[in-house]
Amino acid sequence: MRNARWLSLYLGLCTALLLPPAWSRPPADSPIRTETGTLQGAPWRVDMPAHWNGELVVYAHGFEPIGTPRPDPWPGNAWTEALTEAGYAVAQSGYSSQGWAVTDAIADLERLRARFVAQHPDTRHSWIIGFSMGGAVAIGTLERLPQHYSGGVSMCGANLPGDVLAAEMLTSLVAFEYFFPDAKGLPEGGLISPAAAAMPQGETYDAIAAAIETNPVAAATLARRLELKPDELAGTISLHTLVFQQLVKRSGGVPVSNQKTVYSGFGDDKAFNVGVRRVSAVPSAERKLARGLALTGALQKPLVLQYNLDDPSVTPRFEPIYPALARKAGAASQLAQLPPVGSGHCQFTPQQVLAAVAMQSAAAQATPGGSTGEAQRP
Repeated sequence: MRNARWLSLYLGLCTALLLPPAWSRPPADSPIRTETGTLQGAPWRVDMPAHWNGELVVYAHGFEPIGTPRPDPWPGNAWTEALTEAGYAVAQSGYSSQGWAVTDAIADLERLRARFVAQHPDTRHSWIIGFSMGGAVAIGTLERLPQHYSGGVSMCGANLPGDVLAAEMLTSLVAFEYFFPDAKGLPEGGLISPAAAAMPQGETYDAIAAAIETNPVAAATLARRLELKPDELAGTISLHTLVFQQLVKRSGGVPVSNQKTVYSGFGDDKAFNVGVRRVSAVPSAERKLARGLALTGALQKPLVLQYNLDDPSVTPRFEPIYPALARKAGAASQLAQLPPVGSGHCQFTPQQVLAAVAMQSAAAQATPGGSTGEAQRP
C-alpha cells in the first residue's frame, strides 16, 4: 500500500506525465500537425494547429525523478488540446537530463524555441508556461532571455531561488531527523547523507512513513510547521529528500548552511534550535547553486502566477517569495497573481491553463508593438 501511495505521489508531481492517452499520437485525420524528435539529447514535440493564431506556447514540465522511463516519441500533455484548439502552437521538451534539471531545461527549451521560430519566422508572440519545477524554468527563462518572449505563466510553480529551495529542503530533512531520531531503515547519516541518495525511492518512503507512525504528536508538530496534513508528511519528506540530493549532486557538494539559522514553529523552538543538526555548505557548491538556480525578480516581461489550494508540494509559505523579489527589483508591475484554484498539486483544468495564457495574449494584443520583436506578421 505504501509503495502504491509513493507511486501516486510521483505520478502527480511529474507533470510531464499528466497527459491523456489520446495525445500520445494524434489521429491521422487530426487538424493538428505534430512533429517529434531529439535535440542535443532532449526529446521534443511540437503541435501546430491548422488555424494557427501566430503565437507559440513553450511548455516546461515538472520534476521527473531520475530513472523514470521515457516514452518515445515524446507525448503531449494534459493542456495541449485546449491550447491548440484555441489556435496556439505548443512546443515542449523532455529535457536532456532528469531530476532537478532547471538549468538544462532552460537551455533545451531555448534551442527548441529557436528551431520553431526559424521554421516559422512569422511568429507574433512566444509565451513560456511552466508547472511545478517548470515554473522555476519559466521564470528563469523570462529573466535570462526576455528578448525572445512576450511573457510567461508559472502554474503551481516552485518559484524559489536555489538557495531558498535548498534551505527549505534542508529544514524539512533535519527537522524530520530531530523528531524521529534513529528511524529504522534509514542510514545513520540521515536523509542528507550520500547513503540516503543511494537508497531506492520506495524504501526511503517506507522508512519515513514507518517512523512517522511511531510518534503522532511529533508528526502533527512537523506537519503543522510544513503546512501539511499529517497523511501528506511522508510523501513530502520523501520528495524533499530526492530534491535535496539532486541539488547536492548537481552542485558538487552540500550547497546550503544552517549554522546561523534560527528556526521557529517547531513547538519548543529553544530545544529545537539546540538539538537540530547543523550543516555547513561547501563554498564552491553554494556558489554553483546560486549561479545555476538564480531568480532575482528582475522581470522585463509580464508574468502570471497561479497556485492551487491544499498543495502539499508548493505550500502557502512559498507563494510570497517571488513577488517579494520582484518588488525589490522594481518589477512588481510586471507581475500578476491569479486566485488559487483546484486542490492538490498542479490541479488545473485545461480551461484554467488556457485562461492564464489567453490573459497574457489579450494584454499583448492591446499593447502597441507588443510582439516578441523577432517577427512581425503583416
